[in-house]
Amino acid sequence: MAARAKTFLLCHGAWSGGWSWRKMHPLMAQAGHRLVAPTYTGLGERAHLASPAVDLDTHIQDILGVIKFEDLDDIVLLGHSYGGMVATGVADRARERITQLIYLDAFVPRDGQSLFDLNEAGREPMRKAAAAGDGYRIPPNPPPSDTPQADLDWLNARRINMPIKCFETKLKLQHGEPAMPRSYIYCARIPPGDVFGQFARRAKSEDGWRYFELDASHAPNVTAPEALMGVLQEIVA
Repeated sequence: MAARAKTFLLCHGAWSGGWSWRKMHPLMAQAGHRLVAPTYTGLGERAHLASPAVDLDTHIQDILGVIKFEDLDDIVLLGHSYGGMVATGVADRARERITQLIYLDAFVPRDGQSLFDLNEAGREPMRKAAAAGDGYRIPPNPPPSDTPQADLDWLNARRINMPIKCFETKLKLQHGEPAMPRSYIYCARIPPGDVFGQFARRAKSEDGWRYFELDASHAPNVTAPEALMGVLQEIVA
């Protein structure tokens, strides 16, 4: 028996865009689900809208706008990497529309935390990188080392420098911790400096979470789409 058709709404990672989930659309359709994969202001096909003012709140508004104008309901909200910051804010402001919240190797902020609060080691190098460039954007971190060359070429041709304010903005929650069921998918092929282990531990130890591991590196939407689809199916079944 197939799971009831779900609408997955993506909050993608930094430097990226909805385009980077291209391999997931046919797998979602095959499973009877719909994947809505918007791109944030200033990235991907919306790179022409980049400015020093773009921050985390801009990206939360981007996704809230999609929910409103596409009339989305009964949403499975999926945050990948930086997208966990965005998804947490979206879940806070559109809680009546969202039935599940899934973090994929993602940041899980509490009220008042920025991405830099959760990744202090990244703060200074990224500030320096922004200062050395146009002053407000950070060049992309390299993709995981096990990414095949064809995928690397595809990613590197499309990834866009990220406004640093997105990483500096402290998330403001209006309703406290999200109340809907939450799942954490931890990608077990861990790079040095394991940024996401802290959230895996939290999901394993805190009530209200389901915890899953995936034998993949940080961007399974690119390197392990079938395995990722399998876990997502398990979560929503």
